[in-house]
Amino acid sequence: MSDDLSREPSAHETPTPGMSDPGMSDPRMSDPEVSVPELSASLRSLAGSGAAPAPMAGAQVRRRAVTRRRRRHAALAGGAAVAVAALAFGLTSALDGGSDARPAPPAAPSTRSAAPAATVDLGTRTLTLDGRRVPVSSGSTSHPTRTGRMTVVAKHRVKRLTSESVGLGDEYDVKLPWVVELRGPDGRANFILAMTYAEGAPGVRDSTRGAIGLRSADARWVYGRLSPGAVVAVRG
Repeated sequence: MSDDLSREPSAHETPTPGMSDPGMSDPRMSDPEVSVPELSASLRSLAGSGAAPAPMAGAQVRRRAVTRRRRRHAALAGGAAVAVAALAFGLTSALDGGSDARPAPPAAPSTRSAAPAATVDLGTRTLTLDGRRVPVSSGSTSHPTRTGRMTVVAKHRVKRLTSESVGLGDEYDVKLPWVVELRGPDGRANFILAMTYAEGAPGVRDSTRGAIGLRSADARWVYGRLSPGAVVAVRG
């Protein structure tokens, strides 16, 4: 009997159930918890959840690109329109000075356009200012007073006058009060002044070297009413 137990089974013998090698067990005897079809379905679902989206057709890609370009162009056009409108508004405000801005005052009239504040008539030996006429003495025949429109450029309570200042060499050098300095378009100077050395000459005779001489009281009155920038018209 010991011989029967110790011998190897022959190739023609069929193994006894339950007595075979554990490593060679029959799959049908394993009783798995999940069937093969269920496992396959689970794997397919897991793979589908992480898969990339299906590629779009070429026509669809082109349509989306065109749509994006149109949106960018529309945004750029809108931004440009806003910038242009802002610039136009700024320029209009700058030119108009704003809706409640006051208009700029008119520029000061030039000597040619400004109305004369005073008029000197050499023929009648008078100066008219503010409706009042006062007598004057003008230049002699050898030293005539220049005519035309002149502008007041300065006033002097007392001024030293020399013949050189009016281009007459060294004929005289005196100090006179209530001097109104005039300047003609040619830049040459002339003066309205008090003739303290010949109070009786104004209105009677012409005895200056080209200046417009007045009596001291009249010269002071004219001095107080003419300001720099005023125009004096001198006519013969």
